[in-house]
Amino acid sequence: MNRRFYAEEVAAVAGVDSERLIEAFARVPREDFLGPGPWEIVLLGEGNPAYRWTPDADPRRVNHNVVVAIDSSRNLNNGHPSSLAAWIDRLQIGPDDSVLHVGAGTGYYTAILAGLAAKVVGIEVDPQLASRARSNLVRWPNVSLHEGDGSVTHGTFDAIFVNAGATHPRPERLDALRPGGRLLLPITVTVPQAPLKVANTNPGMMLLVRDGEARFTGPVHIYDCAGARDASLEPALRKALFAGGWKQVRRLRRDPHQPGPGCVVHGAEFCLAIE
Repeated sequence: MNRRFYAEEVAAVAGVDSERLIEAFARVPREDFLGPGPWEIVLLGEGNPAYRWTPDADPRRVNHNVVVAIDSSRNLNNGHPSSLAAWIDRLQIGPDDSVLHVGAGTGYYTAILAGLAAKVVGIEVDPQLASRARSNLVRWPNVSLHEGDGSVTHGTFDAIFVNAGATHPRPERLDALRPGGRLLLPITVTVPQAPLKVANTNPGMMLLVRDGEARFTGPVHIYDCAGARDASLEPALRKALFAGGWKQVRRLRRDPHQPGPGCVVHGAEFCLAIE
């Protein structure tokens, strides 16, 4: 099977030209992280997702830019490869870097991160997924997998990738960034009973933070992150995300200050600010 073709397909859709990232995708057998085939492929569209079975267990069926179910009864899926590739590319992971991956799932994208970095720490809150990820990742000696919600970060890191929706960056994750470190996480808002709500996920934007600079980089629809949501921030977030305020965000402030016109989203321990 030509995994290189799959990796190039993903990179082309993602707009990624990093040879290191393409090679990382090419080296990791996706089917090993999905359970035995045949597999359920997600049919993307409006409303809750529909699934269709692959006609057989040929690994070529899932080595495409498609979303594959991990547990369709819970609407749990192995993420869209081109979306994940674009997000990982923004972290600019170097071969000597240490990376934290919060929301490891069954470990597939953790393994890809391991192909880019010197060390990866994966964290998964779901006990079943954490157990699967730990077994799946035994072939990657530079990965350690922990069960939990990410409140314990297990060290300091050059890059932190949070693969679940938050209302704010948790202070302990910001504290775990080394100088020049990058944090990428989805900032999302809850949309209860939305008619086009997909698989109980919430809409938002990806936030990239580096040395106090902050930028929203693109849209996301994702599950909530355990322990990283504050309902009091939702009104300001909703306004920022749906009225275009996210485009003005340039800095993440952690110094004590009163909310003012330069504050797009002002919280007790952080502020997404224009300046």
